[in-house]
Amino acid sequence: MSFTTIEFMFRFLPIFLIVYYVVPTRYKNMILLIGSFVFYAWGQHFYLLLLMLSIVVNYTFGRLIGERRAQRKPLLILGLIYNFGLLVFFKYTNFFIENINALLTATHIQIPTISVVMPLGISFYTFQVVSYLVDVYRGEQRPVKNIINLGVYIAMFPQVTSGPIGLYSELEPTLLRRHCSVLNLESGLKTFIIGMGAKMLLANPMGTLWAGMSRYGYETLSCPYAWLGAFGYSFQLYFDFAGYSLMAMGLGQMLGLYVPRNFDHPYISGSMAEFWRRWHMTLGRWFKKYLYFPLGGSRCSFAKTIRNTFVVWAFTGLWHGASWNFVLWGLIFFVLLTIERLGLGKLLAKTKVLKHIYVIFLIPLTWVVFALPNMQDIATYFSRLFPFFADNTASFVNTKDVIRALHDYWYLLIASVVFCLPFPSRWYEKHKNSKLVILGLVLIYLMSVYKMQTQT
Repeated sequence: MSFTTIEFMFRFLPIFLIVYYVVPTRYKNMILLIGSFVFYAWGQHFYLLLLMLSIVVNYTFGRLIGERRAQRKPLLILGLIYNFGLLVFFKYTNFFIENINALLTATHIQIPTISVVMPLGISFYTFQVVSYLVDVYRGEQRPVKNIINLGVYIAMFPQVTSGPIGLYSELEPTLLRRHCSVLNLESGLKTFIIGMGAKMLLANPMGTLWAGMSRYGYETLSCPYAWLGAFGYSFQLYFDFAGYSLMAMGLGQMLGLYVPRNFDHPYISGSMAEFWRRWHMTLGRWFKKYLYFPLGGSRCSFAKTIRNTFVVWAFTGLWHGASWNFVLWGLIFFVLLTIERLGLGKLLAKTKVLKHIYVIFLIPLTWVVFALPNMQDIATYFSRLFPFFADNTASFVNTKDVIRALHDYWYLLIASVVFCLPFPSRWYEKHKNSKLVILGLVLIYLMSVYKMQTQT
């Protein structure tokens, strides 16, 4: 089930909130866990048992790691094998088989792929529960004694399908001593509506701009239209994911629970390193804490630091999807971050405008690689972005395509640029209780619901 559906907005959420607020505090975690199971089963009922099994298995591992200190390392390894094993099986099995088959083409031996549907949110809740087990192993987190509390952490419906990736230590204070009030409900609803507006009124319409390009073929794009599409997709991706994260935060506020912030105006960054401190912050934190630092981080030789960065970005790319374009996308960031570490970052820091142009120019290019799974399509698209480097410029390019697109999307492009900047959110925080803002939120809500019904 998605947050931006009529079923969620007018069936699941109202009924759940009424029950949640009516029951005594000591039963709220149980109600939240049951509600989260219903939410998950609505979209993928046949994998609900897998989610339940994950709760039981990791609760057991957490208790054993905490209680049997002499055996905690092999227990942690078993826990990691279980969690990552499921993730690899469901997400990467066919990817591995397809690549093995490509290597075996000359032998005429082919391994059949398997028919498997990836469980919703498995990449996110796997990383959450692994962070819990590792923190218990390190002594940073006490084992959870109440399985319902751990179940809420793993399966909580605001986060289970698409994050943000939280730590149990962050959630625990509000999980054990939550404060539910009308003020929390109102504040959370406002945050939720802003996220819903970003998703429905900006991300989805910008998605139609990007989708239209594939219908006509990338080889027919003019250079300006190709660039417009790259920027359009950059806006779509940001407002889609950032909007979802805001909705998750808003739901957390409604429930009196902590959901971490995931975005901090990343497109105003002045370097790739800063961009990744602002984009999908919980994922970056996870890789830093549980992979980069254990490898040695930057506290070792320069060569090992580069190795550690390479490993992190290879896995970051692969985490996003079982396709080589994601690996390539991750390695591009590895190269860019390495160049910045070699000195470019210091040079950029001395500039006021050039550093922002650098990010604004490069980020859309990386998103093109992220968006297109076919390497030939990537090459074709880049030949339209940089036609003067291509061997042959296509004679059938539609030179007026960008004019039509600007006519249809100019107001959305302006709105996207404005809402990527910090000013609107700062203004909102200052005036969020004013009548003007309340009226604006009502209009955003009504327009978003209309978009849900028409899906345009």
